[in-house]
Amino acid sequence: MTKSRREFLAKGSMGLMGAAMAVRAEGQTPQGVPPQQAGSQQATPGAPTAFGTAAAVGPKVDAETFAVAGKLMQVEMTAKDRAEAAGNWQQSMAAVVERRVGPRKVEIGYGDVPATVWNPGHRGLECVSLTDDLWVGALRAEEIEPGDDASIAFAGVYQLAYWIKSKQLTSERLTKIYLERLKKYQPVLNCVITLTEEHALEQARKADVEIAAGKYRGPLHGIPWGAKDLLDTAGIRTTWGAEPFENRVPVEDATVTKRLNEAGAVLVAKLSLGALALNDVWFGGQTKNPWNLDEGASGSSAGPGAAVAAGLVGFAIGSETQGSIVSPSMRCGVTGLRPTFGRVPRTGAMALSWSCDKLGPMARHVEDTLLVLRAISGPDGKDVACVAEGSAATLEKQIPYGNDNQKGKGDIAGLKVGYFPKWMEEAPATDVDRAAMATARKLGMELVEVSLPDWPYDSLNVILFAESAAAFEEITLNHQVDELKMQVPDAWPNTFRQSRFLSAVDFVQADRLRRKVAVEFAKVMAQVDLLLVPSLRDEFLVITNFTGHPSLTLRAGFVEVTEERSDWAPNPEKPLKKFSPPRRVPHGVTLVGQLFGEGTMVAAGTRLENAFGVAGERPEIGE
Repeated sequence: MTKSRREFLAKGSMGLMGAAMAVRAEGQTPQGVPPQQAGSQQATPGAPTAFGTAAAVGPKVDAETFAVAGKLMQVEMTAKDRAEAAGNWQQSMAAVVERRVGPRKVEIGYGDVPATVWNPGHRGLECVSLTDDLWVGALRAEEIEPGDDASIAFAGVYQLAYWIKSKQLTSERLTKIYLERLKKYQPVLNCVITLTEEHALEQARKADVEIAAGKYRGPLHGIPWGAKDLLDTAGIRTTWGAEPFENRVPVEDATVTKRLNEAGAVLVAKLSLGALALNDVWFGGQTKNPWNLDEGASGSSAGPGAAVAAGLVGFAIGSETQGSIVSPSMRCGVTGLRPTFGRVPRTGAMALSWSCDKLGPMARHVEDTLLVLRAISGPDGKDVACVAEGSAATLEKQIPYGNDNQKGKGDIAGLKVGYFPKWMEEAPATDVDRAAMATARKLGMELVEVSLPDWPYDSLNVILFAESAAAFEEITLNHQVDELKMQVPDAWPNTFRQSRFLSAVDFVQADRLRRKVAVEFAKVMAQVDLLLVPSLRDEFLVITNFTGHPSLTLRAGFVEVTEERSDWAPNPEKPLKKFSPPRRVPHGVTLVGQLFGEGTMVAAGTRLENAFGVAGERPEIGE
């Protein structure tokens, strides 16, 4: 069994070499005097500068300081090494934290992004399937009249779009159905941070007027949606699920919000997320799983997962840094599409990790996610990581309506689907995962065994921890992070504090490892068209979020659980609930696609979804 991400976050060794670096005490330079100049002698003309010659700053340290720090960092130093390091620390290294401790402090705000940018397709890594000409070819909107409100609420986006375009259903009626369901189930699911009722009805009525006048904008026109509450909405509070930002009201829309507005979609709610995008607990409590109210929805896209599963929105936008679309999609039994890093701009979305954050759709059916992805893809000229290869044009899809299935254009027979034998043989894989492999084979896909080096992939998380701690440096140092509801060892407050002591050397080495991993993973992807993996396998979540490959998580069957599932590390003081008889809950599998190869991934996912035959089952709470 490999170490889970939860265990790694709770217990993982972190670089703590800088334990003595950041404390400002006696011995500082005079206010306003740069440490390089304070106390310096008249230099000989033409003499070069040298490291270790600045005026002493910061607290004094000794060899024992380095002995303790060495234990934290697992670095061995001789007594001579420790003495030498302590001897000129104040002149050589202490000054590099002046940006933070002063006297010349430099404010770095939430909108300031790093200079370095991760590019999944940079030199040395082949970026394939940019045009991705395999059509999804499986839309199956039925020529039937809308049924009762519950049936309408659980319909797929493709079906809702068909009804609205054919004027069998108005956006206003659909919006009112979802608003009423949001009000009804919020006390049970706790998935809504802000209900946008007036805003939604205004958008819905505008959509109906435009459609009646023949100004149809496309398949999202008039479709109600929910935004994970880290996506800025002008004039509507965007809280990041965290107490310090509970009253934050942005003045501009995020790019994704703007694009969905332009597509005619109707925003009905800002949905919950685990505080600062971790797990499923926010300042209003825990968001619940509609299939099992005795456990959380998982996170951090907890609200989108719960709301989509319970039929409270047509679709939702979630985000992922390392599992935050995949995990709630698994738990809540919905479909989550995590796009290629660089396809969807993050402008106006909360930053947790600039080199890993991604925004993507969550819906009840596979093809729904592609409809949404087409509307939000492509560079906006602001997110420096968003590239031209991610534009909607590279998907090259014209999604048909009605019963026009364009037979043959979505043929997935012959696709090579890679799998890791060991991953499929042991937990967290289940019989559902193994049955999915058999289904793929029956559909004509070719299963191919693949492998990766046995490396410590969790070491890449040095990058995630450093970036997230940098993003929330201010509230960590001023102790506002102490206001968050979850104050346990594996929650952000402790992780942010620990990350202050990460080794810069290990950060660079992790970045170099990242490239090596990307090269190895590219070799794997060169052998296949797709991968089929257990959704919660730690290596999959870490590797693909750092390489930037897209993934599609979809319901494949059901399993029985006898114990509550939690995103948090085990806590003996709060034992997990036991279930007798066992609870029947949905279980999904995940496809991994080529960089910018979402179309092929969705085509295969749609055929698998049809073959699985379980996507239409609803949780009892939504009936």
